Amino acid sequence: MVTNKNNKAIGLSKSRYMLSIKCLKALWLKNYKFNEPEDVSTNTRIEEGREVGRYARELFKPFVDVTVERDGGIDIKAMIERTKEEMAKGTDVICEASFSSENIFCAVDILRKTPDGWAVYEVKSTTFSMTSKKKKDLTEYASDIAYQKWVLEQCGVNVTDTYLVCLNSDYVRQGELDIQELFVIIDMKELVDNEYLKVPAQVKQALEVLNKDQEPDVDLSINCKGSSKYCDYFNYCKSLHGVPNDKPTVFELHGMWLSTMLEYYNAGQILFEDLRNEKLSLINHLQIECELNNTEHIDVNSIRNFLDTLSYPLYFLDFETLQLAIPQYDNHKPYQQITFQYSLHIKESADAEYQHKEFLAPSDGSDPRRALAEQLCKDIPMDVCTLAFNKGFECGRIKELAAIYPDLAVRLMNIHDNIKDLLVPFSKGCYYVPAMHGSFSIKSVLPALFPNEPSLDYHSLNEICRNGGDALALFPRIKDMEPKEAEASREALLRYCELDTWAMVKVWEKLKEVSR
Repeated sequence: MVTNKNNKAIGLSKSRYMLSIKCLKALWLKNYKFNEPEDVSTNTRIEEGREVGRYARELFKPFVDVTVERDGGIDIKAMIERTKEEMAKGTDVICEASFSSENIFCAVDILRKTPDGWAVYEVKSTTFSMTSKKKKDLTEYASDIAYQKWVLEQCGVNVTDTYLVCLNSDYVRQGELDIQELFVIIDMKELVDNEYLKVPAQVKQALEVLNKDQEPDVDLSINCKGSSKYCDYFNYCKSLHGVPNDKPTVFELHGMWLSTMLEYYNAGQILFEDLRNEKLSLINHLQIECELNNTEHIDVNSIRNFLDTLSYPLYFLDFETLQLAIPQYDNHKPYQQITFQYSLHIKESADAEYQHKEFLAPSDGSDPRRALAEQLCKDIPMDVCTLAFNKGFECGRIKELAAIYPDLAVRLMNIHDNIKDLLVPFSKGCYYVPAMHGSFSIKSVLPALFPNEPSLDYHSLNEICRNGGDALALFPRIKDMEPKEAEASREALLRYCELDTWAMVKVWEKLKEVSR
C-alpha cells in the first residue's frame, strides 16, 4: 500500500472504497485525523465475520488459503504473490486471493476457478431469507463485489460470475450443523453489473480525496447514520457545521428520524429555541420546554395510574442474552437471542425487605436455555406482577423459551402475560427531566433521576462488563479462560445484571416518591 509524506496509507482497499460511497469526508478523517476507536461491539462483529467466513469455506473444499501473517498483521505483498502462484498452478479454490494495481487493493473471500475465468464469492455475516416476501436490499453488497470485480479485471483476471454467500435466516439447527443449509448463495450478476459501471469514477474520486492534505467539505447528510448507529465522526462534523455541543439541538429530539432532523437543520432550525413553534410530537415539545426552562415535568395523576396497575409481590426482572452467528444448539437459528442470565429483585410487600435471586448459566459452552427456563419458573410464582424495563425484550425471550420447551410453556407464558413495563411512564411523557436528553433507556433515566449516587453508576462496575454489549461478548469467551479469570468474569456478569434490576427498583421507588 502506498503512503504519502505523512506516512498515511493512500491506497484504496475494499473497506475504504465502501466508506467512500457513504462519505468521502469519513474516508479522509479515518485516514488522517482519527485513530480507529476501540469498541467491544465492533471487535465482536469482526471476529463474528471471520468465524462465518471460516464456516463458509467448508462449502468449497478443498481450498487453499493464501493469508500471510507477519508482525501482528497481514503481509499484503506476500499474499498477492501467493495468489499468483496458486492461480498459475490451476488451484480450483483460493481463499483471501489478493490483488493490487496502481494503489487499489482487494482480497477476495473465495475465488473459484471456472471454465472461462474465475468466480468471486463474497461472504457476509448477514442473514437472508429465501422464503420471506420482503427481500433484503442487496445493493450495498453489490457495490462491494463490483469493486472486487473491477480490481481483478484491472489485474488481467476475467471474472465470469459474482455471488454473495450469507447466512440462511430460515435455518434451524437440529443435531449436527448442516453447512449446506446454513448458508444461502445468491447470484449477484445483475446487481453487480449495474454497480460495476460506477466503480471507476468512485475509485478516482476516493483516491483524489486520500491524496489531499486538506479535509474535504462535506455537509451532514442521511449517510451520517447507518442501520443502528451514527458515524464515529458525527459529533465532530456537527461542530464544524455550526451545531453546538453545549446546547440542546434538533439532533437530540426523541424518536425523530434523521431525515426529518436534517430538514430542520438545512432550514437553519437547529437549536431548541428555533423549534418551539414547529409541529412536533408531544414528547418533543415536552423535551424542548423542559430543557429550555431547566424544569422537570411530572404528571402525578398519570404516574399514579401506572403504579395502580402494579401489585405486590413485585418481581423486577432483567435478562442478558448472546447472539451467535453460527447456531450452536438444537432449535437455534443464526443470530437468535440466547438467554443465559437473569437477575431478579423481589419485594413481597410494602414493608418487606428486598430479596435478590440470580441465574448465570455454566460457562462450558452448553445450551443455557433449559436450565434458565426451569429456574425462572421456580423463582417467579404464578400470577405475580413482574416488572421489566422495555418489556418487549423480556417478553420476546420468554415466548421463545415457551416455544421450544412445551412442558414449561404454561408457567413461562404466565410470567409473560403478567409483565408490566417500567418504561411506560417515561416513554409516554409522564416524567421527564432535562438530563435524560431525549433518551428513555435505563442507562439514561437512572443517572438523570439519581445524579449523585455512585452506587448506581455503571462506571463503578468492573470495566470488563458495564453494558449489554460487554455481557454479550464476555460470556461465550469464559469457557476458554483460566479459572481465576473465568471466576472474575462471571462475577462481573452477575454484578452488572444485578445493577440492572436494582436500577429498576430505584426508578420504581422514585416514581412512588414523586406521585405522593
